[in-house]
Formats: sequence, C-alpha cells, structure tokens
Amino acid sequence: PLPAGWLPALQFVRRGSKAVTRHWKAMHFQRQKLMAVTEYLAPRPAVPPCCVTPRKERVEEDNGYTRLLRRQVEEVFRDNRMVAICQYNSMPDEDVVMMRHYLRKHNIEVKFVLNEIVRSVLSQSKYKNLLPLFVARNILLVSPEPKAKEMLRVLKGVPQINLLGACIDNTILSRQGVENFAKLPSLEVSQGQTVGALALLPSQTSSLLQRGPAHLAALLDEHIRRLQAEGTGSP
Repeated sequence: PLPAGWLPALQFVRRGSKAVTRHWKAMHFQRQKLMAVTEYLAPRPAVPPCCVTPRKERVEEDNGYTRLLRRQVEEVFRDNRMVAICQYNSMPDEDVVMMRHYLRKHNIEVKFVLNEIVRSVLSQSKYKNLLPLFVARNILLVSPEPKAKEMLRVLKGVPQINLLGACIDNTILSRQGVENFAKLPSLEVSQGQTVGALALLPSQTSSLLQRGPAHLAALLDEHIRRLQAEGTGSP
C-alpha cells in the first residue's frame, strides 16, 4: 500500500470543450403572434406636442450688402419715371458696351439686378403685378423721362434683349402697351392739341353770339347810307 500523503508524479487532466446542451431555436409562430398582440403600446397624447409647443421660426437677418441692393432697387423705382424689364440672353461684352453707349445717349441706364432682391422689394410695394416678369436673368432699363420710342429703336438692333414690360409714370404696361405708348405724340404736342380743342368751342360760341348784332349793325349802316343818298333824312 502507498503511504499516506503520497501523490502520483503524473496526473491526467481533461482539457476540452464543454458539451453543448442547448442550441438556438426559432420561436414558434403562434408564440410570435402572441408576443406581437400583447406588445405594450404607449397611449397617444390628447393634444399633439407640435400644437402645444409653438415652433420657433428662424429669422434670417439680411447682411449689409443685401440691404444695400434692396435700397438701390427702391431708389430705381422711386426716382425714375420709366423702368423697363427685359430678358437678358448671353451676348458678347462688346455688344453690351455698344448697347449701353447708345442707350446712354438718350439718358437711359442699364441696371443688372438679382431676381431675389427685386422680388423681395416688389412684394412689399405697389408694383406687385411685375413679379411674374422676374423669372429668368433680367435687366432694367431706367430713365428719368419716358423715352419709350428711343428705347425701342435701340432694342430693335439687339435681338438678345427681349422687352417684357415696363412701368411708365406709375402705370404698368405690357410690351404691346409700351409700343402703343411710343406711338403717342410728345407731351408738348399733346398739350397744344388739347388747348386748341378746348379753345375751339368757346371761339365758335363767341362767333355765334356776335353774328346777330353784327348783322343788325350792317343792316342799319346800309339803311343810313341809302337815306343819305336820297337826301330825305339825316344821319
């Protein structure tokens, strides 16, 4: 027999994987239905949160450059009697310089503007009906005097610039309206025609009123002359 407390010099220890006794198994479809039916759903609030808490709208402040452009557009519509809106198509720089030169001879300036700036200004003014014209790349032809005839004469030789409409003396006109306005005589001629038409009726009335006394005076003079010729009466 072995003495007490003696251990063998060599021991066999089992080192290996554990026996897997459980594998993953899909849930039965009936239990899946039961879990889906019994799933907890939080009650909806009586009033939607968007109606309780007002939305905070972000107000974007215009920078200094944007305010400057808005002020320039306001001055254009305030200080000029004629503002024509044209569609601008791509053209050589030399043609642009020549067009501006010919227009400047008639005191008409060309203004390149941004549609978003012009639309923001017109939406708060009395020229709201001009908003549909600012949909593409536009330019403004402005003049302190209504030079519609001279403007059409210059634009006739520039097919890249299409006239869309104009505001003349606070009156919005279409392209056809501008052409009809250009056919009208000048202000001095119109005033002369108006004065002549107004003076015609009083002159006719005055001549009608003076015709009777003048005819009577002529008859009396003729009667006196005959009396003097016969020597039977005194003047």
